[in-house]
Amino acid sequence: MRPSGRAFNELRQVSLERDFSKHAEGSCLVKFGDTHVLCTASWDETTPPWLRGGGRGWVTAEYGMLPRSTGGRMKREAKKGQSGRTQEIQRLIGRSLRAVVDMKALGERQILVDCDVIQADGGTRTASVTGAWVAVNAACKWAVEQGIITTNPVREPVAAISCGLVAGAPALDLDYDEDSTAQADANFVITGSGGLVEIQATAEGDPFTDDQFAALLSLAKSGCATLAEQQAAIFAA
Repeated sequence: MRPSGRAFNELRQVSLERDFSKHAEGSCLVKFGDTHVLCTASWDETTPPWLRGGGRGWVTAEYGMLPRSTGGRMKREAKKGQSGRTQEIQRLIGRSLRAVVDMKALGERQILVDCDVIQADGGTRTASVTGAWVAVNAACKWAVEQGIITTNPVREPVAAISCGLVAGAPALDLDYDEDSTAQADANFVITGSGGLVEIQATAEGDPFTDDQFAALLSLAKSGCATLAEQQAAIFAA
C-alpha cells in the first residue's frame, strides 16, 4: 500500500484553474495534491536578439519556490542566486512548451512563462509543465481574440508526470514521502498525441531493469493522457 492510500496507478487529485491571475494574458493555478504552482504566461512583442529577423518566435520559462513552500523557510533565490536545480527545471519547462508551439505561427514575439511554487509536496516540475501549458494556450487564445495573431500556434497539449519504484512496485505521481524513499524515480513529459518530449530517470539504489522502466513508461503515458484530457476540457467550455 502507498503511504497516501492511493492505488499504484492513481494520480493525486488534480486541479487546473484557468485565468487565476487577472493581470497576465494567460494563467493557471495548478494543484497536484498538496503541490500548488501558479503559472502565468506574459505576451511580449519582442524576441531575443539572436532570433530577430528570422520570422520565428520563442517560449521561455522561469521557475521559483516561495520561501515557505516547504517545511522550513528557504532563502529567496533573488538574494542568494539561482541554484542548479532551478535552472534545470526552468529549462525543462521551456523545452516542453516549445515542443508543442509552432514558432513560425507565433511570429517574431515571445511568451514569457513564470512558474512559482506556492506549496511543495513532490512533483513541482511536473505540475509546472502541466499548468504552464494551460497558461500559454490561454495567452495565445487571448492574442487571437485581440487580432494580434490569426491562428493559435499551440499544436497540442503537453503534460508531465512523475513515476517511481515504491517498495519495489511501479507507482504514478509521487508525493514527497514517496519520492524521498523511492528506489528509482522518473519524470516524463508527453504530448497529447503520445509523443515523448523528455524523460528523466534515476536509480536511487540498485539499478532498475528494462521491464521496470517499461512499467514506469506505461504508467506515465496513462497519467499524461488523463492530464491532457483535463487540459483540453478547460478550453472546451
